[in-house]
Amino acid sequence: MNKVASQKTAVQYLYPPIEPFDRRMLDVGDGHSIYVEQSGRADGLPVLVLHGGPGGGCSPAMRRYFDPNIYRIILFDQRGCGRSRPHASVEANTTWHLVRDIEQIRETLGIDAWVIFGGSWGATLALVYGQTHPDRALHLALRGVFPMTEAELDWFYGGGAGAFWPETWARFTALIPEDERGDMIAAYHKRLFSGDLGQEITHAKAWSAWENALATVQSTGVGGDSPSDYARAFARLENHYFTHRGFLDHDGHILARMDDLRDVPGTIVQGRYDMICPPVTAHRIAEAWPKSDLRIIPVAGHALSEPGISADLVGVMQKVAQRY
Repeated sequence: MNKVASQKTAVQYLYPPIEPFDRRMLDVGDGHSIYVEQSGRADGLPVLVLHGGPGGGCSPAMRRYFDPNIYRIILFDQRGCGRSRPHASVEANTTWHLVRDIEQIRETLGIDAWVIFGGSWGATLALVYGQTHPDRALHLALRGVFPMTEAELDWFYGGGAGAFWPETWARFTALIPEDERGDMIAAYHKRLFSGDLGQEITHAKAWSAWENALATVQSTGVGGDSPSDYARAFARLENHYFTHRGFLDHDGHILARMDDLRDVPGTIVQGRYDMICPPVTAHRIAEAWPKSDLRIIPVAGHALSEPGISADLVGVMQKVAQRY
């Protein structure tokens, strides 16, 4: 399947585009209102989609991984990004605020328990939510898992991934004085929150381009030029969370609490050549989670849009639907 998948685009494996039957802004307190939408079958199996970043926002394509005749598909933009307001705000914006928001969405929509679908940072949030509310999680479907460890942050922002992409890493570090390059997260934080909008946008685009450039296995090492508003929200939120190490209790927090998921089944879909979240992490999570199934996609990187990853995730969600 993966050999065939590599010859097609991801969109060929997805369900046709659909429009939401419900869109709303939900006041979650602390001055934040978040965008929430529902599509698919109103009385169907509920699935909550958690986007990446933090700060990535949800997109219409995310609705298309689920059979709309079976699933009640719920997407939302996390605090500070997408259509949620205030835009690019890091005030009252932590992992634990987002876990609380997820519970408020569930209660508002009258859902007892649901499937959680998330990749990259979305997988981080899915794991934390599942560990905090295991009775509300029917199944965790994860892609490119990222438990927010120091080792992972050091890999991506300390030169590990840069050893494979030296020319791309050189562009990312070029905006930072040499004497500050020992801590790229801190160096970019200083400039992403400087109060100088021009400087913030310049560094936000560079921050976003570094990650985007390494997302796919077929990458040329060029991350493109993201729109200013999107890049600023994405970079500020992501840097904010990474600066605070995900607001978790300690390094290795998620791995230390895997027993909390002992009764929750899960699937991990992982690209073999993921430069952002290396497969060793997915392997460790799966080893500590007996009810999980680790699926390594041979020719794939990190992105949801990788054809092999998209094909496998659609198949996973078909199997999950058969169980409930």
